[in-house]
Amino acid sequence: MKEGNIIFCGVGGQGILLASEITSYALMKTGFDVKKSEVHGMAQRGGAVVAHLRYGEKVFSPLIGPGSVDIQVAFEMLESLRYLEYLGTSSRVIVNTQKILPSPVATGVETYHSDVIGQLKGLGLTVFPVDAFEIAKMAGEIKAVSMVLVGALSCFLPAGEDVFYSVIEERVPERFRKANLEAFAGGRKAITDMNR
Repeated sequence: MKEGNIIFCGVGGQGILLASEITSYALMKTGFDVKKSEVHGMAQRGGAVVAHLRYGEKVFSPLIGPGSVDIQVAFEMLESLRYLEYLGTSSRVIVNTQKILPSPVATGVETYHSDVIGQLKGLGLTVFPVDAFEIAKMAGEIKAVSMVLVGALSCFLPAGEDVFYSVIEERVPERFRKANLEAFAGGRKAITDMNR
């Protein structure tokens, strides 16, 4: 893919901004022009967080128009449905199967949507469910969910695996580096196993 539009979405504290940053640097190292925009919302209180990332030979605006997302990376299942207007029939959706209950659900006022993956597939989207929390736990750092999802995403991008590894080594503090590299590798493996 010579150019692309990626949307990262989830809730505050999941590492969405780190994931979009690592992806941006990897694409820039590969020679692409990259523009990124973030909306933090009530991030500290578990509110919605979204980052738009566009790359290509020359990119003029970071914002992605409705229907033109190539890949959505949803850090939480329900959040994958919040941005459906940005998806088109050829969009791919990488979705973390982890559920983080929003306040109305946690307090019993509403119920959690029963079949998010089914609804996404029902719209004709290509869906890649990834148990990022479990993969991060196996890597020894539950906060490395973001790197699991970056690993999964990297399978669809024109930046090499080695470029991502070098960016993670540069941008992640040393004490978390090994776990994040393992989490990244676990995310890549999850996608390659699905595509066999």
